[in-house]
Amino acid sequence: MIYGNMPMMIFILAAGYLFAVYLLLALAKRTGRKSAPRSFPTTTKGNDSQNVTVTSQVTEVVNSQ
Repeated sequence: MIYGNMPMMIFILAAGYLFAVYLLLALAKRTGRKSAPRSFPTTTKGNDSQNVTVTSQVTEVVNSQ
């Protein structure tokens, strides 16, 4: 009979599926940790917390079509 080894095949496929899900969850957890900045200060000291300046450099791009 062809289906004699079917229970073993189901077990192997289920184990492979669970292993793949485990690896993907571990990868997502590791990637999530790296995306957050670790050196960002959470608190500021003194009067400098009111005097924050942000400067930006803007360049113009011209499309010549």
